[in-house]
Amino acid sequence: MMSNLADMEIFARVVSSGSMSAAGRELGLSPAVVSKRLRRLEDRLGTRLLQRTTRQIALTEAGQGYYERVLAILAGVEEAENFVSRRSGDARGTLKISAPTTFGRMHVAPYLEPFMRANADLSINMMLTDEMVDIVGEGYDLAIRIAELSDSSLVAKRLAPVRRILVAAPRYIAEHGAPKDFTDLENHVCLAPHNNDPWRLEGPDGPVTLRPAGPLQTNSSEVVREAVLGGLGIAQRSTWDIGPELAKGKLVQVLPDYAATRKVAIYAVYPSRQFLPAKVRLFIDYLADLYGPVPYWEKGAEGS
Repeated sequence: MMSNLADMEIFARVVSSGSMSAAGRELGLSPAVVSKRLRRLEDRLGTRLLQRTTRQIALTEAGQGYYERVLAILAGVEEAENFVSRRSGDARGTLKISAPTTFGRMHVAPYLEPFMRANADLSINMMLTDEMVDIVGEGYDLAIRIAELSDSSLVAKRLAPVRRILVAAPRYIAEHGAPKDFTDLENHVCLAPHNNDPWRLEGPDGPVTLRPAGPLQTNSSEVVREAVLGGLGIAQRSTWDIGPELAKGKLVQVLPDYAATRKVAIYAVYPSRQFLPAKVRLFIDYLADLYGPVPYWEKGAEGS
Protein backbone atom coordinates (compact mmCIF):
# COMPACT_ATOMS: atom_id res chain seq x y z
CA MET A 1 0.00 0.00 0.00
CA MET A 2 2.79 2.45 0.90
CA SER A 3 4.48 1.67 -2.43
CA ASN A 4 1.20 2.44 -4.23
CA LEU A 5 0.93 5.79 -2.45
CA ALA A 6 4.52 6.64 -3.35
CA ASP A 7 3.81 5.88 -7.02
CA MET A 8 0.71 8.09 -6.84
CA GLU A 9 2.77 10.95 -5.44
CA ILE A 10 5.36 10.55 -8.20
CA PHE A 11 2.58 10.60 -10.81
CA ALA A 12 1.01 13.71 -9.27
CA ARG A 13 4.40 15.49 -9.14
CA VAL A 14 5.07 14.69 -12.80
CA VAL A 15 1.70 16.17 -13.78
CA SER A 16 2.06 19.30 -11.63
CA SER A 17 5.68 19.98 -12.64
CA GLY A 18 5.21 19.11 -16.31
CA SER A 19 8.19 16.79 -16.65
CA MET A 20 9.81 13.72 -15.15
CA SER A 21 13.11 15.51 -14.59
CA ALA A 22 11.44 18.34 -12.65
CA ALA A 23 9.44 15.85 -10.58
CA GLY A 24 12.62 13.91 -9.91
CA ARG A 25 14.39 17.02 -8.64
CA GLU A 26 11.50 17.78 -6.29
CA LEU A 27 11.46 14.21 -4.95
CA GLY A 28 15.21 13.55 -4.99
CA LEU A 29 14.88 10.83 -7.64
CA SER A 30 16.55 10.36 -11.00
CA PRO A 31 14.43 10.70 -14.18
CA ALA A 32 15.08 7.01 -14.84
CA VAL A 33 13.59 6.01 -11.50
CA VAL A 34 10.60 8.32 -12.04
CA SER A 35 10.00 6.78 -15.48
CA LYS A 36 10.27 3.25 -14.07
CA ARG A 37 7.79 3.98 -11.27
CA LEU A 38 5.33 5.52 -13.74
CA ARG A 39 5.53 2.43 -15.96
CA ARG A 40 4.96 0.23 -12.93
CA LEU A 41 1.89 2.28 -11.99
CA GLU A 42 0.46 2.08 -15.52
CA ASP A 43 1.15 -1.67 -15.68
CA ARG A 44 -0.64 -2.22 -12.38
CA LEU A 45 -3.65 -0.16 -13.56
CA GLY A 46 -3.62 -1.67 -17.03
CA THR A 47 -3.93 1.69 -18.81
CA ARG A 48 -1.80 4.55 -20.05
CA LEU A 49 -2.00 7.65 -17.87
CA LEU A 50 0.43 9.92 -19.72
CA GLN A 51 1.29 10.55 -23.35
CA ARG A 52 5.05 11.11 -23.49
CA THR A 53 7.02 12.92 -26.19
CA THR A 54 10.56 14.25 -26.18
CA ARG A 55 9.27 17.73 -25.32
CA GLN A 56 6.16 17.36 -23.21
CA ILE A 57 3.91 15.14 -21.16
CA ALA A 58 0.12 15.20 -21.50
CA LEU A 59 -2.59 13.45 -19.52
CA THR A 60 -4.73 10.87 -21.27
CA GLU A 61 -8.45 10.89 -20.58
CA ALA A 62 -7.96 8.07 -18.06
CA GLY A 63 -4.97 9.92 -16.61
CA GLN A 64 -7.00 13.09 -16.04
CA GLY A 65 -9.69 11.26 -14.11
CA TYR A 66 -7.07 9.32 -12.14
CA TYR A 67 -5.16 12.52 -11.33
CA GLU A 68 -8.26 14.20 -9.86
CA ARG A 69 -8.81 11.22 -7.59
CA VAL A 70 -5.15 10.90 -6.66
CA LEU A 71 -5.13 14.53 -5.51
CA ALA A 72 -8.02 13.77 -3.16
CA ILE A 73 -6.23 10.70 -1.82
CA LEU A 74 -2.95 12.54 -1.22
CA ALA A 75 -4.78 15.45 0.39
CA GLY A 76 -6.54 12.99 2.67
CA VAL A 77 -3.23 11.41 3.66
CA GLU A 78 -1.78 14.86 4.36
CA GLU A 79 -4.77 15.79 6.51
CA ALA A 80 -4.51 12.51 8.42
CA GLU A 81 -0.82 13.06 9.11
CA ASN A 82 -1.50 16.63 10.19
CA PHE A 83 -4.22 15.44 12.56
CA VAL A 84 -1.92 12.93 14.19
CA SER A 85 0.82 15.54 14.54
CA ARG A 86 -1.75 18.01 16.00
CA ARG A 87 -1.27 20.39 13.07
CA SER A 88 -4.43 19.67 11.11
CA GLY A 89 -5.30 23.37 10.96
CA ASP A 90 -1.94 24.50 9.62
CA ALA A 91 -1.21 25.50 6.03
CA ARG A 92 1.85 23.54 4.90
CA GLY A 93 3.71 22.73 1.70
CA THR A 94 3.37 24.74 -1.52
CA LEU A 95 0.17 26.50 -2.59
CA LYS A 96 0.02 26.88 -6.38
CA ILE A 97 -2.34 29.67 -7.46
CA SER A 98 -3.46 31.09 -10.80
CA ALA A 99 -4.89 34.62 -10.91
CA PRO A 100 -5.79 37.21 -13.58
CA THR A 101 -2.82 39.48 -14.28
CA THR A 102 -4.15 42.88 -13.16
CA PHE A 103 -6.39 41.64 -10.37
CA GLY A 104 -3.64 39.42 -9.02
CA ARG A 105 -1.16 42.30 -9.02
CA MET A 106 -3.60 44.74 -7.38
CA HIS A 107 -5.67 42.62 -5.00
CA VAL A 108 -3.80 39.39 -4.24
CA ALA A 109 -0.04 40.03 -4.33
CA PRO A 110 -0.03 43.00 -1.88
CA TYR A 111 -1.73 40.88 0.79
CA LEU A 112 0.34 37.69 0.61
CA GLU A 113 2.82 38.82 3.26
CA PRO A 114 0.46 38.73 6.30
CA PHE A 115 -0.97 35.38 5.20
CA MET A 116 2.48 33.85 4.74
CA ARG A 117 3.68 35.35 8.01
CA ALA A 118 0.76 33.67 9.77
CA ASN A 119 1.53 30.37 7.99
CA ALA A 120 5.29 30.05 8.22
CA ASP A 121 5.39 26.46 6.89
CA LEU A 122 3.74 27.48 3.61
CA SER A 123 5.30 28.63 0.35
CA ILE A 124 3.28 30.12 -2.51
CA ASN A 125 3.71 29.73 -6.27
CA MET A 126 1.43 32.34 -7.89
CA MET A 127 1.16 32.52 -11.67
CA LEU A 128 -0.51 35.58 -13.24
CA THR A 129 -2.24 34.99 -16.55
CA ASP A 130 -5.41 36.12 -18.30
CA GLU A 131 -5.75 32.68 -19.90
CA MET A 132 -8.22 30.13 -18.49
CA VAL A 133 -5.78 27.58 -17.09
CA ASP A 134 -6.48 23.87 -16.71
CA ILE A 135 -6.41 23.68 -12.92
CA VAL A 136 -6.19 19.90 -12.71
CA GLY A 137 -3.98 19.31 -15.73
CA GLU A 138 -1.48 22.00 -14.73
CA GLY A 139 -1.40 21.12 -11.06
CA TYR A 140 -2.95 24.24 -9.51
CA ASP A 141 -4.44 24.12 -6.03
CA LEU A 142 -6.84 26.91 -6.92
CA ALA A 143 -7.48 29.68 -9.42
CA ILE A 144 -8.97 33.15 -8.99
CA ARG A 145 -11.44 33.76 -11.79
CA ILE A 146 -13.54 36.76 -12.75
CA ALA A 147 -16.41 35.31 -14.71
CA GLU A 148 -20.03 34.27 -14.96
CA LEU A 149 -19.38 30.65 -14.11
CA SER A 150 -21.29 27.91 -15.89
CA ASP A 151 -21.66 24.27 -14.86
CA SER A 152 -18.31 22.67 -14.12
CA SER A 153 -16.77 19.69 -12.39
CA LEU A 154 -14.75 22.19 -10.35
CA VAL A 155 -15.86 23.78 -7.08
CA ALA A 156 -16.24 27.57 -6.89
CA LYS A 157 -16.56 29.89 -3.89
CA ARG A 158 -17.77 33.43 -4.54
CA LEU A 159 -15.30 35.90 -3.04
CA ALA A 160 -16.66 39.28 -4.10
CA PRO A 161 -19.13 40.95 -6.47
CA VAL A 162 -17.99 42.66 -9.66
CA ARG A 163 -19.44 46.01 -10.74
CA ARG A 164 -18.48 47.16 -14.24
CA ILE A 165 -19.43 50.70 -15.24
CA LEU A 166 -18.73 53.32 -17.91
CA VAL A 167 -16.18 55.95 -16.89
CA ALA A 168 -14.26 58.89 -18.32
CA ALA A 169 -11.73 61.41 -17.04
CA PRO A 170 -12.98 64.93 -16.14
CA ARG A 171 -10.66 66.23 -18.86
CA TYR A 172 -12.53 64.22 -21.50
CA ILE A 173 -15.92 65.38 -20.18
CA ALA A 174 -14.73 69.01 -20.22
CA GLU A 175 -13.68 68.73 -23.88
CA HIS A 176 -16.48 66.52 -25.26
CA GLY A 177 -19.32 66.72 -22.76
CA ALA A 178 -21.01 63.73 -21.16
CA PRO A 179 -23.18 61.37 -23.22
CA LYS A 180 -26.87 62.14 -22.70
CA ASP A 181 -28.16 58.63 -23.35
CA PHE A 182 -26.94 55.26 -24.62
CA THR A 183 -27.38 56.12 -28.31
CA ASP A 184 -25.30 59.26 -27.76
CA LEU A 185 -22.23 57.02 -27.23
CA GLU A 186 -21.96 56.87 -31.04
CA ASN A 187 -20.84 60.51 -30.90
CA HIS A 188 -18.07 59.81 -28.38
CA VAL A 189 -14.67 58.12 -28.31
CA CYS A 190 -15.34 54.69 -26.83
CA LEU A 191 -12.26 52.66 -25.95
CA ALA A 192 -12.45 49.00 -26.96
CA PRO A 193 -11.52 46.40 -24.30
CA HIS A 194 -8.19 44.62 -24.68
CA ASN A 195 -10.02 41.44 -25.79
CA ASN A 196 -12.30 43.35 -28.23
CA ASP A 197 -15.43 42.05 -26.52
CA PRO A 198 -18.52 44.24 -26.96
CA TRP A 199 -19.97 46.20 -24.07
CA ARG A 200 -22.96 44.22 -22.79
CA LEU A 201 -24.89 46.45 -20.44
CA GLU A 202 -28.17 46.38 -18.58
CA GLY A 203 -30.15 49.62 -18.64
CA PRO A 204 -33.61 50.93 -17.80
CA ASP A 205 -35.08 49.23 -20.87
CA GLY A 206 -33.18 45.96 -20.55
CA PRO A 207 -29.95 44.61 -22.06
CA VAL A 208 -28.08 46.65 -24.68
CA THR A 209 -24.87 46.01 -26.60
CA LEU A 210 -22.24 48.27 -28.13
CA ARG A 211 -19.05 47.29 -29.91
CA PRO A 212 -16.59 50.18 -29.35
CA ALA A 213 -14.53 51.20 -32.37
CA GLY A 214 -12.22 53.79 -30.89
CA PRO A 215 -8.77 54.84 -32.11
CA LEU A 216 -6.87 52.59 -29.66
CA GLN A 217 -6.24 48.88 -30.13
CA THR A 218 -4.26 46.91 -27.55
CA ASN A 219 -3.97 43.48 -25.98
CA SER A 220 -3.44 44.99 -22.53
CA SER A 221 -6.24 45.92 -20.16
CA GLU A 222 -3.80 48.17 -18.31
CA VAL A 223 -3.19 50.20 -21.48
CA VAL A 224 -6.95 50.85 -21.71
CA ARG A 225 -6.93 51.84 -18.04
CA GLU A 226 -4.15 54.40 -18.54
CA ALA A 227 -5.80 55.70 -21.70
CA VAL A 228 -9.11 56.46 -19.97
CA LEU A 229 -7.26 58.07 -17.06
CA GLY A 230 -5.40 60.21 -19.60
CA GLY A 231 -8.65 61.54 -21.08
CA LEU A 232 -8.61 59.64 -24.38
CA GLY A 233 -12.21 58.45 -24.20
CA ILE A 234 -14.91 56.50 -22.38
CA ALA A 235 -14.18 52.97 -21.16
CA GLN A 236 -15.97 50.17 -19.37
CA ARG A 237 -14.00 49.29 -16.21
CA SER A 238 -14.51 47.21 -13.12
CA THR A 239 -14.62 49.12 -9.86
CA TRP A 240 -11.94 46.81 -8.42
CA ASP A 241 -9.67 48.31 -11.10
CA ILE A 242 -10.51 52.02 -10.71
CA GLY A 243 -12.13 52.36 -7.26
CA PRO A 244 -9.58 54.82 -5.79
CA GLU A 245 -9.59 56.90 -8.98
CA LEU A 246 -13.38 57.23 -8.76
CA ALA A 247 -13.16 58.23 -5.10
CA LYS A 248 -10.50 60.86 -5.85
CA GLY A 249 -12.36 62.29 -8.85
CA LYS A 250 -9.74 61.23 -11.39
CA LEU A 251 -12.53 59.35 -13.15
CA VAL A 252 -16.28 59.96 -13.20
CA GLN A 253 -19.09 57.59 -14.04
CA VAL A 254 -21.08 58.31 -17.18
CA LEU A 255 -24.56 56.96 -17.94
CA PRO A 256 -24.97 55.64 -14.36
CA ASP A 257 -28.21 53.86 -15.33
CA TYR A 258 -26.12 51.41 -17.39
CA ALA A 259 -23.81 48.72 -16.00
CA ALA A 260 -22.63 45.25 -16.91
CA THR A 261 -24.45 42.21 -15.58
CA ARG A 262 -24.08 41.46 -11.87
CA LYS A 263 -23.86 37.74 -12.67
CA VAL A 264 -20.09 38.17 -13.11
CA ALA A 265 -18.22 37.80 -9.84
CA ILE A 266 -14.79 36.99 -8.41
CA TYR A 267 -14.45 33.31 -7.52
CA ALA A 268 -11.92 30.95 -6.02
CA VAL A 269 -12.08 27.77 -8.09
CA TYR A 270 -10.54 24.48 -6.95
CA PRO A 271 -10.70 20.82 -8.01
CA SER A 272 -12.64 19.14 -5.20
CA ARG A 273 -14.54 19.96 -2.02
CA GLN A 274 -13.71 16.56 -0.58
CA PHE A 275 -10.43 16.35 1.38
CA LEU A 276 -9.79 20.04 0.84
CA PRO A 277 -6.22 20.74 2.06
CA ALA A 278 -5.91 23.22 4.92
CA LYS A 279 -3.67 25.47 2.82
CA VAL A 280 -6.44 25.92 0.22
CA ARG A 281 -9.24 26.38 2.74
CA LEU A 282 -7.28 28.92 4.80
CA PHE A 283 -6.27 30.98 1.76
CA ILE A 284 -9.81 31.08 0.37
CA ASP A 285 -11.16 32.15 3.78
CA TYR A 286 -8.41 34.80 3.99
CA LEU A 287 -9.39 36.36 0.65
CA ALA A 288 -13.11 36.20 1.47
CA ASP A 289 -12.47 38.06 4.74
CA LEU A 290 -10.16 40.55 3.01
CA TYR A 291 -12.72 41.51 0.36
CA GLY A 292 -15.90 41.17 2.43
CA PRO A 293 -19.53 41.67 1.29
CA VAL A 294 -18.70 45.24 0.21
CA PRO A 295 -15.10 45.13 -1.08
CA TYR A 296 -12.70 47.85 -0.04
CA TRP A 297 -12.33 49.05 -3.64
CA GLU A 298 -16.01 50.03 -3.65
CA LYS A 299 -15.14 52.43 -0.85
CA GLY A 300 -12.16 53.87 -2.73
CA ALA A 301 -9.81 52.35 -0.16
CA GLU A 302 -6.92 49.93 -0.04
CA GLY A 303 -7.25 46.52 1.61
CA SER A 304 -6.58 46.20 5.31
